Amino acid sequence: MPRVRKDKTPGSYADPFWKIGLYLRLSREDENEDESASIINQEKILRDFVDSYFAPGSYVIVDVFADDGLTGTDTARPNFKRLEGCIVRKQVNCIIIKSLARGFRNLADQQKFLEEFIPVNGARFICTGTPFIDTYANPHSASGLEVPIRGMFNEQFAATTSEEIRKTFKMKRERGEFIGAFAPYGYKKDPNDKNSLIVDEEAAEVVKSIYHWFVNEGYSKRGIAQRLNQMGEPNPEAYKKQKGLKYNNPNSSKNDGLWSASTIARILQNKVYTGVMVQGRHRIISYKVHKQINVPEDEWFVVPHTHEAIIDKGIFEKAQALHKRDTRTAPGKEKVYLMSGFVYCADCQKAMRRKTARNIAYYYCRSYSDKKICSKHSIRQDKLENAVLAALQMQISLVDQLAEEIERINNAPVINRENKMLFNSLKQAEKQLKQYRDASDSLYLDWKSGEINKDEYHRLKSKVAEQIPQLETNIAYLKEEMQASNGDMEAANPYLNAFLKHRNIQSLNRGIMAELVKAVWVHENGEITVDFNFTDSYQCIIDYIGNEP
Repeated sequence: MPRVRKDKTPGSYADPFWKIGLYLRLSREDENEDESASIINQEKILRDFVDSYFAPGSYVIVDVFADDGLTGTDTARPNFKRLEGCIVRKQVNCIIIKSLARGFRNLADQQKFLEEFIPVNGARFICTGTPFIDTYANPHSASGLEVPIRGMFNEQFAATTSEEIRKTFKMKRERGEFIGAFAPYGYKKDPNDKNSLIVDEEAAEVVKSIYHWFVNEGYSKRGIAQRLNQMGEPNPEAYKKQKGLKYNNPNSSKNDGLWSASTIARILQNKVYTGVMVQGRHRIISYKVHKQINVPEDEWFVVPHTHEAIIDKGIFEKAQALHKRDTRTAPGKEKVYLMSGFVYCADCQKAMRRKTARNIAYYYCRSYSDKKICSKHSIRQDKLENAVLAALQMQISLVDQLAEEIERINNAPVINRENKMLFNSLKQAEKQLKQYRDASDSLYLDWKSGEINKDEYHRLKSKVAEQIPQLETNIAYLKEEMQASNGDMEAANPYLNAFLKHRNIQSLNRGIMAELVKAVWVHENGEITVDFNFTDSYQCIIDYIGNEP
C-alpha cells in the first residue's frame, strides 16, 4: 500500500495539509447483516486507516459524511452532496471511502467523479478497499483497468440486489407485513417484530380526535389543523423526531412542526387506521432512477386485520363520504356548515349555495342567481335543517315498523327464509344492474340522434355511472351472504342497523348526515325531498316482506 512519508529530509518539498472528509453509507440491505457493515464500524475502520496512513500533524478530519439507510443507487444522498459542496468550497481536499460501492450509484457516476470532479477541484481521493486508490500518491490508480471493471461489477450487483429486494418486499406486502422505514402516525413498530404495527397510545388519541372533530363536530380539515396548532400538538414529523427517530416528511417543505390541511386529509383517508395494511401505492421507476410514480389502486397490496384498529370502520366510511362533499368554509371559520355538500336544486340538479341576509342564512340556486337560468329556489337554513331532521325521524319510525315485521317473519316457521330473501334481492339487484347498463349504452345513441343534448347526456351518463358500481358491490355482497347465511335479516342488513341506532335522534351532525342521507333536493315551492342511503337494501326488505305468505 502506498504511504505518505512521515520522515522529512532537509530541503525536501513540504507535503500538503490534508483536510479530510470521511464518507460512510449504510444501505437498507445492510440492516440485516452483521455489525461490520454498520456506520459505526465503517467510521472506525476509516479512522484507523487515517491514523496509520498519514503523518501526525499532516491532516485533520473535517467531518464525517454519513448517509444512513440509503441504497447505493439512491439519488437523494444528502450527505454525499454536502461533501461535494465542501470540496468545491475547499473546506475538504481529501475524501476517503471504504469501497467504491459505498460511494457511487453506477459506473457513469464513478467515472465522472474520479476523472472530472476530483481533478478539477484539486482534491485527493482514497478508496481503502479493493482496488486500493490514492489519486495523490499514485495518480494512475484511479484510471487502471480494475476500477471500471469494479464499477461495472458494483452496478450489476446493485441491479441484482434491487431485484431480490423487490421480490422480498412483494412477498412481505402480500402477507400484510409492514415494510416501511417508519410506522404511520398513531402506530409504532413492534419491538419484537419490525414488520408488525402496534398502537402508539399518545398519537392514537390525536388520530381519534381528528376523526371525531371531522365527522361529529363538523370541523373542516383546515379548522382541525388550526385547533391542533393552538393546542401545541406537534405534527407527525415533529412528533417522530421528539421520539428520537430520524424522520423527514417527503410531503413537507416547511419543517416547522405545524399541522396543515393536507396532513389532516392524509390521516382521514388512510385505511391503516381501520386495521387494514395498504402498501405499494407508489414505486420507483428503476434501481437507477429513484423517482416515485403512482400505482393504480387495483395493484395495491391490501391486507385486512393485520393490526389493531384505531378508528371504527363505520366512522372511517363516514369520513370518506364527507371528504367527497363540499367542505369549504367561510373565511375565518373552523367548522363546515351542517348541510354543506348535501343540498341541491331539484330542477337544475346543481349544488345550492349558502348566504346570509339580515342575519338569516339561506340556501339558494346558483344557476338562477349567477346565470338567470333555472328558477328561483330558496329556503331558510333553519327550516331546511328542521325539515331534514323531521324526515329522518319519520324514516326511522318506518324502519322501526319494518324491523318489527321482519322479526315476526323471522320467528315464523318458514324453511330457508333468509336464502329466499337473499335470492329475491339478488335477482332484483341483477335486474337493476342490467337496466342501468342498457341505459348507459343507449344514452350515446339518444344524444347522437338529437333526443337529448350534450349536457343532458353527460349528466345522465354520470348518474348512471355512479349507480353501476354500487349495484355491483351490492350483488357481490348478496352472493357472499347466500353462501354463508345462517343469521336473521336484521343482523345482516345494514339499512336497518344504520337507522335503528338513531331511534332517539333529536339533532343532526355531519356524521349522521353522511351515514344516512345521500342528497336533499329543494323544490321551487320550498318543499324538500330527502334521498336516503341504502335505497337498494330498503327495496330488498320490501320485496322480502311482500313475498312472505
